[in-house]
Amino acid sequence: MVMSMTGYGQDVFHLGNTTVTVEIRSVNHRFLDFTAKIPRSLLFLEDKIKRILQSYFQRGRMEVYINVQGDGLVQKELYTDWELMDKYIDQIKSAKARYNLAGEIPVTIMPEIPDLFSVQETENYSDELKNFITTSTKRACEQLLLMRKEEGAFLLKDVRNRMLEIQETVSHLQTRRESVIEEYRDRIQSRIYNYLGENDVIDQTRMHQEIALLAEKGDITEEITRLQSHIDHFFETVELNDAVGRKLDFIMQEMHREANTVGSKSTDAKIGVWIVSLKSEIEKIKEQIQNIE
Repeated sequence: MVMSMTGYGQDVFHLGNTTVTVEIRSVNHRFLDFTAKIPRSLLFLEDKIKRILQSYFQRGRMEVYINVQGDGLVQKELYTDWELMDKYIDQIKSAKARYNLAGEIPVTIMPEIPDLFSVQETENYSDELKNFITTSTKRACEQLLLMRKEEGAFLLKDVRNRMLEIQETVSHLQTRRESVIEEYRDRIQSRIYNYLGENDVIDQTRMHQEIALLAEKGDITEEITRLQSHIDHFFETVELNDAVGRKLDFIMQEMHREANTVGSKSTDAKIGVWIVSLKSEIEKIKEQIQNIE
């Protein structure tokens, strides 16, 4: 199945006063690359999230974002630095004795003393929440998978149409092959006669053998056969229920090589035009394949 490597998936769930959002973005990459941007306290889930992604996808650069919001996850504790408070009280008493000051130390000054009180927050992720995050990640993967399949269907339609154009061009090359060989043979024979002159004795048998050998070098039959084989292989590959991007890329490289060979062998004007068109469509398909898993 042809599937794109670009897409986006999201899932949001609520647990009490807590809201968790899981987002997955995917772009092109030669392999499956994974990065996680999640709270530090959830980093222990990173390997599990990676395994989930690997069960859905084979290629693409994956970015996973997990955002957790809600008071239910945070516990606040008030801490008092009693040792520091003792020092403050001792210093205040010493100041009263030293300067004969009267009066009690008001309790209201306590909150004004720097670093005497502090509020510390601790995150509390329950097993239930961790299970929800795992399930939510799978649902986001399902959304991403659906988007990649839809994009893949669009890409498949485009490359199929272009490959049909290529197939038609190869058929034109096939019909032109015999006439090209004949024209090539006549051109060689004409040059030989022009070079030797009318009065020279020509070994007709030897000349025709040489002409046949030279004409064979300009024969594009094998290249056309291999091009058609690659076209058939392409259509078979896009039907596979697997990651086919690399296979398709290899097929297009081979087709480009055969097209170059045909172009180098032939001096025929019509074939030259067809080869330009053929190579143009091959390049466009190669560009699209870079987006296919």
